Amino acid sequence: MTALLTIIIVIFVAVAIWQMVKIFDLAQVGTTNTQVADDQDNKINGYLMMGFLVFIYVITILCFWYIGDLPLMSNAASEHGSEVDNLMIISMVVIFVVQTITQFLLHYFAFKYKGEKGKKAFFYADNNTLEFIWTIIPVIVLAGLIIYGLFTWNDIMNVDEDEDPMVIELYAQQFSWKARYSGGDNVLGKANVRLIDIDRANVLGVDEEDPNAQDDVIVSELHLPVGQPVVFKMRSQDVLHSAYMPHFRAQMNCVPGMVTQFAFTPTVTTEDMRQNPDIVKKVKNINDLRQERKAEIEESGQELLYEFDYLLLCNKICGTSHYNMQMKIIVETQEEFDAWMKEQTTFPNSLN
Repeated sequence: MTALLTIIIVIFVAVAIWQMVKIFDLAQVGTTNTQVADDQDNKINGYLMMGFLVFIYVITILCFWYIGDLPLMSNAASEHGSEVDNLMIISMVVIFVVQTITQFLLHYFAFKYKGEKGKKAFFYADNNTLEFIWTIIPVIVLAGLIIYGLFTWNDIMNVDEDEDPMVIELYAQQFSWKARYSGGDNVLGKANVRLIDIDRANVLGVDEEDPNAQDDVIVSELHLPVGQPVVFKMRSQDVLHSAYMPHFRAQMNCVPGMVTQFAFTPTVTTEDMRQNPDIVKKVKNINDLRQERKAEIEESGQELLYEFDYLLLCNKICGTSHYNMQMKIIVETQEEFDAWMKEQTTFPNSLN
């Protein structure tokens, strides 16, 4: 596939250079342009248009087949993930159908009505019926997608308090994440950037006097119990970040000076996802590539073999080390989560 793309790029570069040479020749002062298109030229251009149409279809299919990460659609790890995937699939099908039809019409008519000596173009002034059809169809399709998207979004964002969701804060700063659990009372203590005290290791600016903060737990690795609804409260210390958890189909901006929110219920543990055939194949491909760079990787001090983990990423270009801003997420059973939580230190005890 890489070789094919390389050949295509080389062809495009050659065509571009050829066109630039022609433009340069035409721009010479004192020369006469004798390059008037005749029927043969128009015929060639007509066939080239049809050839380019075939090229568009072929390259689109190849991109879907070799590059498109469609298997990701089967790896949703949250309750609402399948709804988001359905919306994406429907949108892609609509785009593909529209692109196929419109590109065919564009290139076919360019071929059919190419310039020919003695042939006069037919001027079609107006047709209210056609204009109504090609206006109302996009309106109906787009309205359907928007309404479906709004219902999906409302289902995601309207948290059912009867389910007693766990409350966790995600705190973003250049270039790392922190997670703060709300503890036994399931209420986060108050926090403000003005209360940040590096000397006392209060890096999140949590109010030390707030009773609700006394059982909060601050960690650098996010653990979630499977099947437990979770509400994430998100803050940013410095610039605009975006909390992105791809396998949970979750993303929300972290805005300085305000608290944003997103909720989901994890449905697949980390261990179960590692057994997913698509994930197994992906991990194998990555490790095969890493074996080819074994010496370089070992020299850099990184682990040679890759193992799948859910990740919290920053999906905004937030600075020079944006690429490295990520946090490991572990989805586990309730028993494993409770055992891990017992090992953690509460906020007051973590201060210097």
